[in-house]
Amino acid sequence: MHFPNVEECLRLNAGTEGLLSLVNLFSGGALLQLSIFALGVMPYITATIITQLLRVVIPHFEALHKEGQAGQARLTQYTRYLTIALALLQSTTLVTVARSGQLFGTTDIAACQQLLTNDVWWAQLLIIMAMTAGTGLIMWFAELVTERGIGNGMSLLIFTSIAATFPSAMWAIFESNGFEVFLLVLAVGILVTGLVVFVEQSQRRVPVQYAKRMVGRRTYGGTNTYIPIKVNMAGVIPIIFASSLLYIPMLIAQFNTPQDGSEPAAWVVWVSQNLTTGDQPLYMAIYFLLIIGFTYFYVAITFNPVEVADNMKKYGGFIPGIRAGRPTAEYLDFVLTRITFPGSIYLGLIALIPLIALSTVGANQNFPFGGASILIIVGVGLETVKQIDAQLQQRHYEGLLR
Repeated sequence: MHFPNVEECLRLNAGTEGLLSLVNLFSGGALLQLSIFALGVMPYITATIITQLLRVVIPHFEALHKEGQAGQARLTQYTRYLTIALALLQSTTLVTVARSGQLFGTTDIAACQQLLTNDVWWAQLLIIMAMTAGTGLIMWFAELVTERGIGNGMSLLIFTSIAATFPSAMWAIFESNGFEVFLLVLAVGILVTGLVVFVEQSQRRVPVQYAKRMVGRRTYGGTNTYIPIKVNMAGVIPIIFASSLLYIPMLIAQFNTPQDGSEPAAWVVWVSQNLTTGDQPLYMAIYFLLIIGFTYFYVAITFNPVEVADNMKKYGGFIPGIRAGRPTAEYLDFVLTRITFPGSIYLGLIALIPLIALSTVGANQNFPFGGASILIIVGVGLETVKQIDAQLQQRHYEGLLR
């Protein structure tokens, strides 16, 4: 792929919307540069989510999850295969859309529509293979960081790719709106970051007591602990789901837009006017409601109150004032439903910040202080700090015991 005028094309398409913007965010801006790493970590993220969802549908995946380290290794291997398959599919889709001239939607430069300088099949196959190989290389780098570094390697790579876009995004706001607006955005960003840290650390602790039991001459149990239920248990997944779903109408409308300059259908015009750009009120409302719905959906999949209640009953644990078994599961479901509601509202408001910034200060959807950017930056940052503290304590205790 080749841009005859790269800087002008990127300037006009800085507000790329929907799933395309999310892929560009996770690739550190590589998608708009059309580099070998254009897909970034998005295929791996999608494969991980699909593997988690298949645990509910396929009993074999759930059995592997419960097997411990050996089962987790098998699931990781399945995730790798699925990542390569999704990378092939996404790179093929990207090349097809680029060939049709609809990769960036509407643009004022005709040269930007001609991204593929060679239409022969082997040249397009080479592009697809290069993008797939780039995704595989990133996945290998992430696994190396996980084995020899601190924390999850893929999360750290996503953290780095998003943090790399912060200076350019803030500089674009400074150039387009001046120093006063730049300082205002920076102050609001610091406030939003503090609020996100507060909410991400917030949790409802459900107290659990374990009864004493005698095994031989030893006494087990009799301890008090708690089940931590976070306000935001879904993380950034609902935002990814909502962006992906909202991208489908825009993609269908792009493929149904006549290339000969004739008048498009009425529904294509309506989709282009209401479901394409994030500054439209209808787009914001649907985006917000989808995030709330997907938050409940993902939390219901990842946290099973019946399974937690059965495990507590098996080991002699109970919630004070609640009978073991089904009443415990119903109580946990009640608490989870109540605490997911403010968490879903919080996710929806955070996701709307880039869209509001798009219509007010001229920022793009990769606005650094909102949406998936701030959630990933804060989440990975907090987890990395915990990992470093754990490593330091481990080294300290090892030296003390010696």
